[in-house]
Amino acid sequence: MKKAYKYLPMIVFLLFIGVMFILFFALPKSEYSSSEKRYLAKAPELSEKKLFSGDFREDAEDYIADHTAGRGFWVGLAAYYNYALGNNASKGVYNGRDGYLINDPEEMTNLSRNVGYIEEFAQHMRSRLNVPTTVLVAPSTGYICADKLPAVHKEYRDNELFTEMSTILQAADFVDIRESLKAEYANGNQVFYRTDHHWTIRGAYTAYKSLSKALDFTPNSESIYEKTAYPDFYGTTWSTSGYWLNPPDEIEVWDNPDNDVEVTVVDGETTVHRDMFYYTHLSEDDKYPVFLDGNHPYTVIKNKKASSKDTLLVVKDSFAHSLVPFLADHYAEIIMVDMRYYSMPLQPIIEKEGVDRVLFLYSVDNLATDGDIGFIE
Repeated sequence: MKKAYKYLPMIVFLLFIGVMFILFFALPKSEYSSSEKRYLAKAPELSEKKLFSGDFREDAEDYIADHTAGRGFWVGLAAYYNYALGNNASKGVYNGRDGYLINDPEEMTNLSRNVGYIEEFAQHMRSRLNVPTTVLVAPSTGYICADKLPAVHKEYRDNELFTEMSTILQAADFVDIRESLKAEYANGNQVFYRTDHHWTIRGAYTAYKSLSKALDFTPNSESIYEKTAYPDFYGTTWSTSGYWLNPPDEIEVWDNPDNDVEVTVVDGETTVHRDMFYYTHLSEDDKYPVFLDGNHPYTVIKNKKASSKDTLLVVKDSFAHSLVPFLADHYAEIIMVDMRYYSMPLQPIIEKEGVDRVLFLYSVDNLATDGDIGFIE
């Protein structure tokens, strides 16, 4: 009997491997992981070139890893196991206090280069077309919500980086919103999501008010907006981290009922929508695309009830999506361009569409890592 017990761990292990092997081939293969918000690896293609280069082996490993039975459970188990061992942010996300999942700070090697591109662009626009340029950069969650970080974490250098940006940007009007967001957060308001890297609608509204002086408009009181909150928002930091026991956020939509809006999205094909909010996305785990349908190369928002007849060009990342609906109250037309997908000079748009002002709106992390912003010239 004792000899039989000696082999029990090996028998259990072999049974486990056998069951997992059978399930791998028996279960249907998904193309997309809703929890991780990414497409899963496809079955590897066997060819002589891939076989001898090692690409087939790598593709096969990715395919097996992505389609292992119970993958979500194993990914989460690994994340919490590493956390228990003291290895926080093993996937670049800190499991912080009060359910906050916060990206660790990015390497900022391209920040000064990219800000330099914007400054050259601003000089060019001012001298040749008399079009002013404004820059707003969202600070990192870890900087604003520093009290939510674990005891051991990398340094968030936002103070140093914002000083560097303000020094470079002379032709452009640089709007520094750090203190406004800090004050709002200190008052007990959630300005960044707990499960996502974006600012909340409260954070976006705070940035909107901070922009009003630079863009020369009077911001609307928040009382004019119809506010609706939607539960069960699982954002990008939640999906990346594997900390899937952390609770979801709520996501709010603030809608001005007096607007008369038409949104045109150009992304391979052209679609037209009579609202800035795409409510079908609220049925998904990641509900952030409710704002302007998420990332697209070129989007045009026209508002017949805007307080001016001006046209604003917004060069942006996804932080703009929840803020631009506020700006639409003040511009008859807003053109949004995402250089990650557009990759063409901006001057033809400015001349053709009669743009009155340009706004660059990025998070500090994306501005520091964007490899396509040089196409603006």
